[in-house]
Amino acid sequence: MKATDADLIERCRRKEPGAFEELYRAHASRVYNLACRLSGSMADGEDLAQEVFVLIFRKLETFKGEAALGTWIYRLATNHCLDHLRRRASSGRSEPFDEAVQPVKTTAPLSAEPLDLERAIARLSPGYRAAFVLHDVEGFGHHEIASMLGIAEGTSKSQVHKARLKLREYLAGTSPTATGTARRTQGVIR
Repeated sequence: MKATDADLIERCRRKEPGAFEELYRAHASRVYNLACRLSGSMADGEDLAQEVFVLIFRKLETFKGEAALGTWIYRLATNHCLDHLRRRASSGRSEPFDEAVQPVKTTAPLSAEPLDLERAIARLSPGYRAAFVLHDVEGFGHHEIASMLGIAEGTSKSQVHKARLKLREYLAGTSPTATGTARRTQGVIR
């Protein structure tokens, strides 16, 4: 653990004014982005990110420093988001992608729009989505993902591979353009 992380944790544990705010500012944007990608919704992402920081505040005493602070926070965030997705799936609720990020009409000729990819990611199962987002979007290695998700490194590799196959399948379909005609999307994920 970096000295600055250790110092920040100790300051938070002593409840020094501004210490938790500093921790929040250092990690909020990445937690929010992760929550949005894993949940498939900006509104859910906002709520989940807030819930994650409440969890961090409550569990700060359990942080032992065996992993980097950012890794520990990501593991909490990922697990909390996956729990949310499991609860949503078990309740039979399948919410559409957040209305605030509906596609912008365009006539771009070559590849899928970024929103198409976001929607495709949102369609992945929670395990595939988590492994894919953490590896291909956030840049974590398989050993780190295995630690964060509590899975084997080989499982992480397998889930990322299967997620990419599913994304190719989802993105290979047709996508409407502004004129109502369909175009084929190609070559988005390699």
